[in-house]
Amino acid sequence: MIEIKRTDSKNAEFKKLVELLNADLAERDGKTHPLSQFNNISNLYHVVLAVKEGKAIGCGAISEYDVNTMEIKRMYVSPKTRGQRIGEKILSELESWSKELGSTKCLLFMGSKQPEASALYNRNGYASIPNYGPLKGIPDSLCFAKDLL
Repeated sequence: MIEIKRTDSKNAEFKKLVELLNADLAERDGKTHPLSQFNNISNLYHVVLAVKEGKAIGCGAISEYDVNTMEIKRMYVSPKTRGQRIGEKILSELESWSKELGSTKCLLFMGSKQPEASALYNRNGYASIPNYGPLKGIPDSLCFAKDLL
């Protein structure tokens, strides 16, 4: 049974999962990949953990992008538990929380070397969009958005 828990970026389990995520991304993209500049978690007030048998096995977060839009950040599921739709549970909770906060849209970015993440977002109704904001100058970043109506 997977429990979905809301918290914030001060949560120690979230911090451990983010360390694992950062290590995974460094292996895929290189330690100095331009997207790593956006990995700060200090101001994330809306964090979701997926917990199985008392242990956090996945995470995700949202932060306000603009008055109508939340940006999904720091999505990660432990490699040992992938393939069980845990990412979908986390994503669904983040979307629900976004709606509760008054948002009508979610957007996100990721590196091009994360095919499983791209599949997750496509499967859940996210469409590819042009690179936005500071991502415009990063050619191997992929951006997605979904209306929450």
